[in-house]
Amino acid sequence: MKRINYVILVLVMSAAGCTEEKTIPPVQPAEPVSDKNWQFEADPVWQDDFNDGAAPDPAKWTYDVGANGWGNNELQSYTASGNAAISNGNLVITARKEANSGKNYTSARLVSKGKGDWKYGRFEIRAKLPSGRGTWPAIWLLNSDNYYGPWPGSGEIDIMEHVGYDQDNVHCTIHTASYNGQMNTQKTAATIVAGASNDFHIYRVDWTPYAIRGYVDDAKYFEYINNGTGFAAWPFDQNFYMILNIAIGGNWGGAQGVDDSIFPTQMQIDYVKVYRMIE
Repeated sequence: MKRINYVILVLVMSAAGCTEEKTIPPVQPAEPVSDKNWQFEADPVWQDDFNDGAAPDPAKWTYDVGANGWGNNELQSYTASGNAAISNGNLVITARKEANSGKNYTSARLVSKGKGDWKYGRFEIRAKLPSGRGTWPAIWLLNSDNYYGPWPGSGEIDIMEHVGYDQDNVHCTIHTASYNGQMNTQKTAATIVAGASNDFHIYRVDWTPYAIRGYVDDAKYFEYINNGTGFAAWPFDQNFYMILNIAIGGNWGGAQGVDDSIFPTQMQIDYVKVYRMIE
């Protein structure tokens, strides 16, 4: 529920000749936010090293499933079995060319919602990306409660996105009511990561009340600053959860079609670590 300024309502009770005061919860005033150079704890508050078992830990991850296009005209069906496994100390998400639920491809989309939800922090993921035209892997965050309404109002933080037809070019992006992909006003930056599909690299976001900053291998290449104008530009004062997935095709990933010769293709994740911001 959106908060609004305190308003004192005086109700005149004509029968009783008395008054009653009621209040409505306040909106936080829009005002500039200063950078307090927030730091992060040395030890993760939440992590998964993918060293145990044959499948993702159900205490940390669940699956989004379905073949509805996911708002992007995606071509895969997300499943809860067969497309995500633990192997050699890595989470392996595999996209395959196979029929499922009316789609010609399958993949997996893991979510931490209800098992890992955070407001502010350092998010660090060591991953090796899939390759091939038509792939669209992502490591990202969404608002846990849609506090400011449906997408894009409640915000999205893309720690890493990559499309296979633009090899080695990775992106860090935010979407809000004011800045989003529907209006082509999203705030984003890209950087070249040589060997993104051949080697592991560390993708990171540092999120504080002042800014969201994106890094690859500790080199900063993205910064979005809270301008203090309110939730339309900064809905990032609520809990968010993590998503790991490979989409196939879609508005962006499929802009140059899909090369069916690439399948199966995989994203491997060595670890996910979340560090608490020190208040």
